Amino acid sequence: MEPERRTLNTIKYHTHLLVSIPPIPGVGDLVLQHGELLRQELSDGNLQWLCYLSSTSVYGHCGGELVDEDYPARPSSELAKMSIVAEKGWLNLAHDLGLSAQVFRLGGIYGPGRSAVDTIVKQKPLSEGQKMRASRQFTSRVHVEDIGQSLKAAIFMPSSGKIYNIVDDDPAPREEVFRYALELIERKWPGYIDHEAACSMAKPCEQKGILRRDKRVSNARVKKELGLRLLHPSYKSGLQSIIDQMDTPVCYNREFKPNR
Repeated sequence: MEPERRTLNTIKYHTHLLVSIPPIPGVGDLVLQHGELLRQELSDGNLQWLCYLSSTSVYGHCGGELVDEDYPARPSSELAKMSIVAEKGWLNLAHDLGLSAQVFRLGGIYGPGRSAVDTIVKQKPLSEGQKMRASRQFTSRVHVEDIGQSLKAAIFMPSSGKIYNIVDDDPAPREEVFRYALELIERKWPGYIDHEAACSMAKPCEQKGILRRDKRVSNARVKKELGLRLLHPSYKSGLQSIIDQMDTPVCYNREFKPNR
């Protein structure tokens, strides 16, 4: 099925295009399947800049190594493999259209409504994906506000075909992050959380064969070339800002009665 002409016209008459839709397992990038049509329709439009949001998962499991954008991509999952294909496809399309283009490889995204604080407060069982992530010794993250300011910097400092890792300075294990989130919650709302149940959320998965080390991702390039200064260089700053914005915990399971 081809993209709607109305959608192509909308893209054609804008100057900047941000692509944030990931590939679909077993299918790939739905838009890039119509690459020739895109080239034809957008070749005489107003587009000047394109950015594709990818993931640091494209590096695969790296045994705790520090990886930068020149590190060989060895994706292990189907989705990560398709992300590499999509990266190349969008960069090639931008090159053919004469656009400035960047790829942002994002770490684990968190922010208001999507963080360790929110997970603990909601008190819901972890998904299988969350349990698997708990087994990693290192996880590189990025606060959504830092993604936003990275995009702004890239728009004002366009480049041709550059790839940037967008992560913070502190690739910490999930267990450590959850402990800190629990401290923040207990300090702000004493007595709301079952401490033992909350701690169990961050315990590493004990399944045989699970890799306990993943990778530490370098953000040196984006700092040097785009002049990025992180708003939240560590999960501690990020989680503190999130809980500071919360007036009361989101009570999914029971009424909150604070200790007096």
